[in-house]
Amino acid sequence: MADAGTQGTRRVLVAADKFKGSLTAVEVAERVTAGLRRVVPEARVEALPVADGGDGTVDAAVAAGFERREVPVAGPLGHEVTAAFAVRGDTAVVEMAEASGLQRLPAGVFAPLTASTYGSGELLRAALDAGARTIVFGVGGSATTDGGAGMLSALGARFLDDEGEPVAPGGGGLARLARADLSGLDPRLSAVDLVLASDVDNPLTGPKGAPAVYGPQKGASPDDVETLDAALTHFAKVLEDAVGPEAAEHAAAPGAGAAGGIGYGALLLGARFRPGIEVMLDVLGFAPALERAELVITGEGSLDEQTLHGKAPAGVAAAARAAGKEVVAVCGRLALPPQALGRAGIRRAYPLTEIEPDITTCISEAGPILERVAEQIARDFLT
Repeated sequence: MADAGTQGTRRVLVAADKFKGSLTAVEVAERVTAGLRRVVPEARVEALPVADGGDGTVDAAVAAGFERREVPVAGPLGHEVTAAFAVRGDTAVVEMAEASGLQRLPAGVFAPLTASTYGSGELLRAALDAGARTIVFGVGGSATTDGGAGMLSALGARFLDDEGEPVAPGGGGLARLARADLSGLDPRLSAVDLVLASDVDNPLTGPKGAPAVYGPQKGASPDDVETLDAALTHFAKVLEDAVGPEAAEHAAAPGAGAAGGIGYGALLLGARFRPGIEVMLDVLGFAPALERAELVITGEGSLDEQTLHGKAPAGVAAAARAAGKEVVAVCGRLALPPQALGRAGIRRAYPLTEIEPDITTCISEAGPILERVAEQIARDFLT
């Protein structure tokens, strides 16, 4: 039964992220819309799939009207992959995971010391070739911990050992770095507004740095973490010799450790760091869509403590609350108490596990179960 305050609500904005491993953000929006309309056929539902800069960012941009472009680039192990970016006017959305993400590795294969971001640099170059003057560089889901060295190499930088030869790809190769030369960087970069969009604000190295915090997710052993942290520390020191004290400042800056340190490489290129969801909401046209809505439905696969730290649902809920809109969330699993949801601006969360307790079934049958969840939201808030 609807609360008195929600009687008559008919304009709904579905602004949810993907359910990782089950549904894309676009599919989440489609399933929620179908469930709502089964109960309230006349509901006016607007879908705006969202992302926080990680994998799915290009898809969200395309769903919002950007044009999808595909180019061949180097994957994290050097093999050619086809990666996509998105363009609208002179704005491009580039997702590093498209070129250098974990999903680009063969199943069960990790390469913590050797995986390279070279393909991400090739993607940025493709965006420049497309005439982009603003590039939103979404980073997350990386297979790499190379401090962005591969990306910078693809854009014209040179990283040489003491014999004048290029160092081996990946974070491990940076241990042998003797000299960095950034004079050959693509000159078009100086005329571009590069926005580093990330949901993490870690520095490059140290106990909260990229190797220590995210290395294990990419297959790094404790010894590998130690090797990578020392290599990236050395990388920043050599860059300090090459470009000056700002290299050290960038290494300590929020976002430098994002996506295996590619954030550091982006900062060296003059990028502005902004929380990924804030950037993407701007790019996707969230504000006008929010204005048209009376109820906002957000969500992601797991609503948990991480959600509250810059993930898409938290960003959507914060913006909606500031505009005085009611927000509910859908998710695969819920690991937040009602008080935490309330503080985030979410009135109520609807996990798939409320309808189907078996996690395996929730993952394999996420679409139909999500439609049933949306039917319940319609009964609670739209009837």
